[in-house]
Amino acid sequence: MTLLQIMPDDAPDTVLLRTRDEDVIARALRERSVSFTRWPRRAEVTPQTSSEELLDAYRAEVDELCADQGLRLVDTARLHPEEGEEWRERAARARSTFLDEHRHAEDEVRFFAHGTGCFYLHLDDRVYAVVCEAGDLLSVPAGTRHWFDMGPVPDFCAIRFFEKEDGWVGDFTQEPIAGRFPRLDALLREG
Repeated sequence: MTLLQIMPDDAPDTVLLRTRDEDVIARALRERSVSFTRWPRRAEVTPQTSSEELLDAYRAEVDELCADQGLRLVDTARLHPEEGEEWRERAARARSTFLDEHRHAEDEVRFFAHGTGCFYLHLDDRVYAVVCEAGDLLSVPAGTRHWFDMGPVPDFCAIRFFEKEDGWVGDFTQEPIAGRFPRLDALLREG
């Protein structure tokens, strides 16, 4: 289930709010200009589900969102557990790619069709850890400092939306803040 945990940016052990209530999550994020909503689950995603099948299952929602927000490019990002050392190394590299604070020149819009991932949004003097699960659509405004954790054993599939080809490129802040906050696995362990 979706989770929001808010912490001061200088006190990661202090929890100001922790909730799984979707209305409370949506309201808290909306107050910070972040959009959170849910789409109905239209497809059961497996490692064999192709990107085309997934996009076709959500075609109406994808087309409507693209038209409403001027998004032109849509793709999928996914990792599913596999056996072997090669996969573990690939998963570790993928996880580490966005664990440092960064921002993008355009909105970061993601729909989770399967699995779990956590966006940490650094908004003024607070960090909003948003654990997204299947059915969650999150839109983070351009320029928002954030990082993303897909967990130690990544298992997710997300539809990504962009305005331009290079919209996904991260501008890393070089700030060490992300290393002080609980990772996805710790957030989920806390209940």
